[in-house]
Amino acid sequence: MPLTRVVLASGRSIGLSHLRLSSTYGGLLEGYPHRALNDRRVKGLLAAAVAEYPRTPTHLVPPPRTHPDDDGVGRTLPFGPVELLPPVACIGLFESEPVSPDNEPVLHRSSLAIVWFQATPRPPSGHDANQGLRDVAWEELAEDYEV
Repeated sequence: MPLTRVVLASGRSIGLSHLRLSSTYGGLLEGYPHRALNDRRVKGLLAAAVAEYPRTPTHLVPPPRTHPDDDGVGRTLPFGPVELLPPVACIGLFESEPVSPDNEPVLHRSSLAIVWFQATPRPPSGHDANQGLRDVAWEELAEDYEV
């Protein structure tokens, strides 16, 4: 039984069976968030998802990146301008009915590990999930497996 269900923009319902939440900038003791740091954080989350679910395809929902100091003044900072990702980093394993119409729904499921960022630590649910998560192209990205 899934923790929650998300309804994709395509209308497909996917169940969230595993969820790992972490602070996007947890452990950042000095410095500030910038593009290179964020790129490393995203790459690390993708690697963690692949390691945790090695037999499942993995997809990244591109995170929104905000630039709070982008006021045109042109501040000079050592690593470039401040760039923020949403505060909660997520890795989830989702499952659904099979993608292939040739596979029997009683014997097959489809799965996809997804990495995304969101504003709150609340699990995604129904039609209220992050739009990037709801826009995942399940039929192209997920793979079927035998139960």
